[in-house]
Amino acid sequence: MYKILSILLSYPRQYWLDHVDQLHDAIRKEATPEQAAALNPFFSHLREHDEISLQEIYVNTFDRSRNHSLHLFEHLHGEDRARGQAMVDLLAEYQARGLEPDNNELPDYLPLFLEFLSTIELEQAQNFMTDAVHVINYIAKNLHKNQSVYAEVMDAVVALSPVAAQPLQAAPVRNMDEALEKFGPTAEGLEPLLHQPSVQEVQFFRQNTHS
Repeated sequence: MYKILSILLSYPRQYWLDHVDQLHDAIRKEATPEQAAALNPFFSHLREHDEISLQEIYVNTFDRSRNHSLHLFEHLHGEDRARGQAMVDLLAEYQARGLEPDNNELPDYLPLFLEFLSTIELEQAQNFMTDAVHVINYIAKNLHKNQSVYAEVMDAVVALSPVAAQPLQAAPVRNMDEALEKFGPTAEGLEPLLHQPSVQEVQFFRQNTHS
């Protein structure tokens, strides 16, 4: 299930959209009947839209609403420096088990996290989910509030946890105008709240941070 849900929460690309029927069959085999039924509208959504439309919906859902962000540590730490250290630690977990993220993927990106869980022992995966489920459930609740087609997919991820999710006190959202006035735009011309550190930046942080 981890791998399937990782794909379903990934940016829509034709190479995997061509296999929607196989993904749907896999869900029917691995999920409970109730979970499989709950995901039927999402698979209908995938079949009813072309790649470009699906990409627009994805961006509007996850990239334009901080409450829906698929970067887990953003909800926990916001712009705090602790987020960088948390990503360093998670990246180290990936690398210790042979997973090297692509340069444009941050360690706390949920589809990457689920892909990682699909490569390790079930007991280990459940241990990671025990820590992550509270954030994932927070995202799921926000998606339900906005009646997003992705809400049931996120619920399926939450259901993989061996423990019940607890309420999450999300990190505060910094005011964009205040941040621009205080810090100015990034070197790339982006507003500071939209700047995401690259894997190289995370690795630099790791090399220059004392444990």
